[in-house]
Amino acid sequence: MIRYKTSEEIDLIKEGAQILGKAHGEVAKLIKPGVTTRTLDTLAEEFIRDHGGVPSFKNYNGFPASLCISLNENVVHGFPSDKELEEGDILSVDCGVFYKGYHSDSAYTYPVGKVSDEVMTLLRVTKESLYKGIEQAVAGRRIGDIGFAVQQHAEEFGYGVVRELVGHGLGRDLHEDPEVPNYGKRGKGSVIKEGLVIAIEPMINLGTRNVVQEADGWTIRTADRQPSAHFEHTVAVLKEGTEILTTHKYIEENFKF
Repeated sequence: MIRYKTSEEIDLIKEGAQILGKAHGEVAKLIKPGVTTRTLDTLAEEFIRDHGGVPSFKNYNGFPASLCISLNENVVHGFPSDKELEEGDILSVDCGVFYKGYHSDSAYTYPVGKVSDEVMTLLRVTKESLYKGIEQAVAGRRIGDIGFAVQQHAEEFGYGVVRELVGHGLGRDLHEDPEVPNYGKRGKGSVIKEGLVIAIEPMINLGTRNVVQEADGWTIRTADRQPSAHFEHTVAVLKEGTEILTTHKYIEENFKF
């Protein structure tokens, strides 16, 4: 059952989303070769708690960290560790904040130092596909329109669109209805209505769309071990249009492409 949000609820989600955006910005400042992903996780948790929020992911179904940290061929749900970032890596950082009773959720994939032109194009196109999807998240259209827009843009470049993992509604719970796939057909799926709050999150692979789960029970990686990129925003459908509640502004003061 889809839980539509009031304007007051959307305002509360947006408040938490600003804390989330600033936490991402603090993490972005540290991303460079030689830094451990555990350092990034510790920083994010401290920032979120210092600003009155709670990390949405920590202890969620047993997940051990505040950030999902996914390097290179890892798509999502990777664990922070003492592994140091290396020149040429790409790093997906996914984070959520629970604030005043509501969740917000966003992700960004970073180049670490200088990466290949091929991989930079993957990052750029995945980010573009996020905004292509957001353009379709308007009242009167359907969930399939979002997935179609993401899929069409990514597949123009020959990339694999992950199907096993999807975007989602969110609010009082981190994952609510509806599911928001990154593939689909125009005119299919539930009708988008005013008050809908969803996380749109393309996960796009350089090679095959197929993925496997690692032995830790969480980390998802590409089957061919080619790189994967992930970008995400929380958006709200309003009478006057769609509002992006999360922000990459604080990230892009340091990483702009």
